[in-house]
Amino acid sequence: MNGIKGYISIREASYRWGVSERRVNQYCAEGRIPGASRFGRSWAIPENAEKPSDPRFQGQRRDSGRTST
Repeated sequence: MNGIKGYISIREASYRWGVSERRVNQYCAEGRIPGASRFGRSWAIPENAEKPSDPRFQGQRRDSGRTST
């Protein structure tokens, strides 16, 4: 998207965050990216936007609880 200065496209965000374009589109549609704006059929995402966290893992540690012997 050669467009709005200070914003990136869904494709660029997907490369930066390591997720599919479809997933970034879902983040935008769900309002999980602050400052994202819709222009026609496209989204403009702020350049400094961070990847939204996964709500399935909020407040949890990624520790299996196992101890080594």
